[in-house]
Amino acid sequence: MTPEPVERGVRIAVGEASLAGDLAVPTGAPGVVLFAHGSGSSRLSSRNRYVAGELRARGMGTLLMDLLTAEEEQADAHTGHLRFDIGLLAERLLAATRWLRAEAETSRLPVGYFGASTGGGAALVAAAEAPQEVVAVVSRGGRPDLAGAALPLVEAPTLLIVGGRDGPVIAMNRDAFGQLRCEKKMEIVAGATHLFEEPGTLEQVARLAGDWFARHLGGKGNG
Repeated sequence: MTPEPVERGVRIAVGEASLAGDLAVPTGAPGVVLFAHGSGSSRLSSRNRYVAGELRARGMGTLLMDLLTAEEEQADAHTGHLRFDIGLLAERLLAATRWLRAEAETSRLPVGYFGASTGGGAALVAAAEAPQEVVAVVSRGGRPDLAGAALPLVEAPTLLIVGGRDGPVIAMNRDAFGQLRCEKKMEIVAGATHLFEEPGTLEQVARLAGDWFARHLGGKGNG
């Protein structure tokens, strides 16, 4: 079994902001997955950390990062004005992608995005803006509808994962799915609500995401 890579804290400069991140890259990783968390969450999201751990077990690198500074998070907790600023979040994902390109450890690795909730919309906007940099996108309980006019411009193969009991978000994803022109797939996880808190549902998310990234980034097959 491949030993778990050491996760190290990093700082990513975006304009005047400095964003915290956690990077872990297994030896011989075929690619790295950048996580875009949802509204009101952070790089410490237990759900994203679980998925990241499963991806690393399959040989892939991961970068979990905060899309907002601590001060912005505090302000957003009262106003909610930044968590839906998809342009800002996408810009910060792109800055993190450039940072990965500049790091010796990850400079040659293909990059994929894993977005949750509003982070799913941001990931698709960023992927549309950087088609040469982003090779695959996975959205978990995402809001791809927030990507708007960027949807038909996405070139990266995209997997949309939605909970079977998350009715409104299923409808939003189906509409967005119809607008995507790239290689695409939509998976509905039976019995899951928006946060995939039901037993076994997050494991399904990790397996589906791992299979998608293994196919497009490279990595170990399932099982």
